[in-house]
Amino acid sequence: MWIPVTAGGSTRRLATPCVMPRGLPRADVCVCVAAYAGHLWAQEPKVLQGQECKANSQPWQTALFQGNRLLCGGVLVDDHWVLTAAHCKKEKYTVRLGEHSLKKKDGTEQEMAVAQSIPHPCYNSSSDDHSHDLMLIRLRGRASLGSKVKPINLADRCPQTGQKCTISGWGTVTSPQENFPDTLNCAEVEIFSQKQCEDAYPGKVTDGMVCAGDSSGADTCQGDSGGPLVCGGVLQGITSWGSDPCGRPERPGVYTSICHYLDWIKKTIGRRN
Repeated sequence: MWIPVTAGGSTRRLATPCVMPRGLPRADVCVCVAAYAGHLWAQEPKVLQGQECKANSQPWQTALFQGNRLLCGGVLVDDHWVLTAAHCKKEKYTVRLGEHSLKKKDGTEQEMAVAQSIPHPCYNSSSDDHSHDLMLIRLRGRASLGSKVKPINLADRCPQTGQKCTISGWGTVTSPQENFPDTLNCAEVEIFSQKQCEDAYPGKVTDGMVCAGDSSGADTCQGDSGGPLVCGGVLQGITSWGSDPCGRPERPGVYTSICHYLDWIKKTIGRRN
């Protein structure tokens, strides 16, 4: 049963903890939220108000493909593991590492088969609920690491309001009309306070989410799902959802907050390694 809680002028929806399936690592609390009525950044093949990244400057960036079709972004967190959004899950797909241009060979690419996809056990794929939008992908084999392909460290503390961060992806560079770039694009954003985030999307935001944006309209958009929010050189978020059209300064992008899921990530990787 939904429990409306009014705090600081904004209304949040809370629920009792969901039940974790047996045999899986436990998170501290699994809170289910109401469905978001706007647009979900889902499996569609730029970062708005960004620019082309320097090639391989984001060596943890990965791309999820179904054949030649881009599904989502992802983030290399271990030579055997990738983090992405749970809503990116498909029956069969591959993970590309070391990509920059999607139209030509850069000589740095690695294409890896997927051994296992592990959505967060509290993620509900049958609804439009965005809570717990996180998934671990176990690669079939180990990535060959170097300067062009390397994992990123996970944040062990939550980001500070106003902290500068980098977003990246191959998603559309315009919205609502879609125009997908050839190369990886990057933009700078800053962390919004939790109250600003909740005020932008009343009743839709949980503590497991973090908002980031910019007065210029820098934002992630369709095709960027599952990609990284990097602050101070560590992974703070996974691109999840936001406004439609994208790039509205008063309605920032919403990311799954890594610091709230660190225990589940570490336990899942540890048990399956």
